[in-house]
Amino acid sequence: MVEPNSQKQQMQHVIHRILDANLDRTREGLRIIEEWCRFGLNNPHFAGECKRLRQEIAQWHTAEIRAARDTAGDTGTDLTHPQEEQRANVSSLLQANFCRVQEALRVLEEYGKLYHPNMGKAFKLMRYQVYTLESNLMGYQRHQLLWRSRLYLVTAPVENLYHMVEAVLKGGLTLVQYREKNADDQVRLEQAQKLRQLCQNYGALFIVNDRVDLALAVDADGVHLGQNDMPIAVARQILGPQRVIGRSTTNAEEMQAAIAEGADYIGVGPVYETPTKVGKAAAGLEYVSYAAKNCSIPWFAIGGIDTSNINAVIDAGAPRVAVVRSLMQSEQPTLVTQYYLSQLNRVRPDN
Repeated sequence: MVEPNSQKQQMQHVIHRILDANLDRTREGLRIIEEWCRFGLNNPHFAGECKRLRQEIAQWHTAEIRAARDTAGDTGTDLTHPQEEQRANVSSLLQANFCRVQEALRVLEEYGKLYHPNMGKAFKLMRYQVYTLESNLMGYQRHQLLWRSRLYLVTAPVENLYHMVEAVLKGGLTLVQYREKNADDQVRLEQAQKLRQLCQNYGALFIVNDRVDLALAVDADGVHLGQNDMPIAVARQILGPQRVIGRSTTNAEEMQAAIAEGADYIGVGPVYETPTKVGKAAAGLEYVSYAAKNCSIPWFAIGGIDTSNINAVIDAGAPRVAVVRSLMQSEQPTLVTQYYLSQLNRVRPDN
């Protein structure tokens, strides 16, 4: 028969082992995130927040808890999952480590209540601080990639949709908008999910045209709204601050209104007449030149742009362009993408 005191000591030892493992797990995950903030983003604010959290966690990692460590006897050291063996890109690496940190913090919050009267409260607060850090950092990542993106593919319904999009991604494109006006919602959902995964694999942003609900359903990076779609403020309330919201504009007034409403980027066009926008008159290169001088957020010239006129659009002041048919109907989408990027990379965008 086990003595009561001995039973209590055994229970304390188990709790100490649980706390030790999760304190290590939390600090390791935060350090992985911190290294990207420091060296990848050169962002002292995010790096500093990770360091502060690590140091606060370290204060709870007492000698008493460390003494319970038994690595050789830990049955979990050999457990793994295929998804842990590889990461598609930095975003998926960060996401995995945020999940790791948050799970460990929840364990510390619950088992900490059995160790110290203040430990549960302390780790509950830290868990919410990590949620905020994740939201801010992932939003920052998205917006940084938006600023760096020069070429924007807007999809059109084609039989080989996934093949075409992947071919363009292989060419170096980092921004894709899923646009499908006529399919039923089940088809849209399936296509958007597959395209979202494809973009994630290549480290590209995935935007959904018009449908805020669909963007949420597939965890898209954002949504693109037309002039007749819901107000940006309402979309922002639904999507949160970390996702990207774009707005189509055809003139100076619409541009200024979109900026005032809080759009993250705008489309400027149609530069030339295009069957994608039936019955809509071309805004022309004059609007492109106006945007070059007056737009304070990232903007993409769009509408009828192809390899024959891309340089005229660039010469009018466009640092970024969005295209549909010239890539979706191309026989060599990877090469055409590379050509567009080679021309656009000659120009340094002011916004």
